[in-house]
Amino acid sequence: MTVLLKLKVLPNIDRRIAKLKKRCTFAKNFRSVFNDKCALKTNTSCFFMKKIVEYRKLLDVEKTVTLKELKTIYRNSMKESHPDKFHDDADGLAKAEEKSKQIIEAYHFLVSINAETIEQGKPEFLATIAEATISDYRYENIRLLVTFSNGSSYEFISVPKATYIKMVNADSPGRFAKRHIFTSFPYRKVSNQE
Repeated sequence: MTVLLKLKVLPNIDRRIAKLKKRCTFAKNFRSVFNDKCALKTNTSCFFMKKIVEYRKLLDVEKTVTLKELKTIYRNSMKESHPDKFHDDADGLAKAEEKSKQIIEAYHFLVSINAETIEQGKPEFLATIAEATISDYRYENIRLLVTFSNGSSYEFISVPKATYIKMVNADSPGRFAKRHIFTSFPYRKVSNQE
C-alpha cells in the first residue's frame, strides 16, 4: 500500500515541479522585461533629475533651501554675471548674457518646485483639479502639461508614458487624471492665463 501511494504522489510532484519551472522561467523573463522598463523610466527620470541637480549646482544651493535664501542667492549671482558689467567687452558680454539666461531659468524652475511654493499654491491646485475640467494636455519626455478650463496650467513631472497612454485611452481622461496623476506625481504651476 505504501508503494502505491509513492507512485501516485511522485507524478503529482513531477507535474508541480514542471509548473514551478515554467513559472520561474516566466518570472525571470518578466523580471528582465520589467527591469528594462524600469531602467528606461529611470534613465528618463535621471534626465529630469540631472536638470534639477545642474540648476542647484549653478546657483550653489541645497535641496532644503528656502525661498528667501534662493532669492538672495539669485540676486547675488545676477550681480556677478549681469550683462551691463561687460558693455565694453563683446566676448564677455555674450558669455554674461548666456550665463544670466541660465541663472534666470534655474531660479524660476527651482522656485516653482520648492516645497514652500507648492504649499502656498496647494489650495488653488486642489480647487482647480476639483472644479475645472481639462481643456488641453500635452506629453513631452516624462512631463505632462495640463491646461484647465480656468486658464491654469500645471506640469506633472515623472509621469510614465504608460500612464499617459492609459489616460488618453480612458473613457474620461479627466477622471483618470484625478485618480491616478494629479495626486500621485510632483507638479509645478506653469502659468495662469485668467
